[in-house]
Amino acid sequence: MATVIGIIGAGEVGSHIARAAIANGYHVVIANSRGPETLAGLVAELGPQARAATAAGAAAAGDFVVIAVPLKLVNNMPVQELAGKIVIDTNNYMAWRDGLYAVVESGEATEHELRQQQLPTSKVVKAFTHIQAPRILTAGQPAGVPGRLALAASSDYPEAVELVARLYDQLGFDTVDHSPLSESWRSGPGQPAWTAYWRQTQEELAGNLERGRRVRMALADRPI
Repeated sequence: MATVIGIIGAGEVGSHIARAAIANGYHVVIANSRGPETLAGLVAELGPQARAATAAGAAAAGDFVVIAVPLKLVNNMPVQELAGKIVIDTNNYMAWRDGLYAVVESGEATEHELRQQQLPTSKVVKAFTHIQAPRILTAGQPAGVPGRLALAASSDYPEAVELVARLYDQLGFDTVDHSPLSESWRSGPGQPAWTAYWRQTQEELAGNLERGRRVRMALADRPI
């Protein structure tokens, strides 16, 4: 049976991950905040390997799950349905969009550590956070091609990074692991890995992650 990816968030990132996953043989169950009936057009476009559900339904159906919506300080994700699963968090904290999160601004915790705290029985991994969503479909290359681009992943669980690395490889990207989640800020807004965006080989991305310096996110997260 095909692997099912639950996707919570049907915006640009969630829908492009769905398209790329389906092109690589996955099935997807996708949700948004407005209800499954509002996704009829997207599901028709995605084809028979896709169906719509509630957030809890997508979480329950997925062998692993992508969260492609911003973090809220008060958890709004289905904890029970995500229990025991790898959760790919594609969020970047944006103060101009989300409001100021003092715990993130102070460096006390990254937004991905907060997601892990909110989902204590899941295995959260940060991924797909420094690539323009349409590039997920167009920038990948076969393994071994010189200049193949790389994407970052970080988690407190090695098995979660391993899953993301396999998925990245299927989509045409190398991986740089910058675990644990306390280091996930290194690929966030304003950092060298962010400003270089998706145009980085594995070696270049590793170097840019190493050059990262903590900054106030509110000063670094304007759209690019």
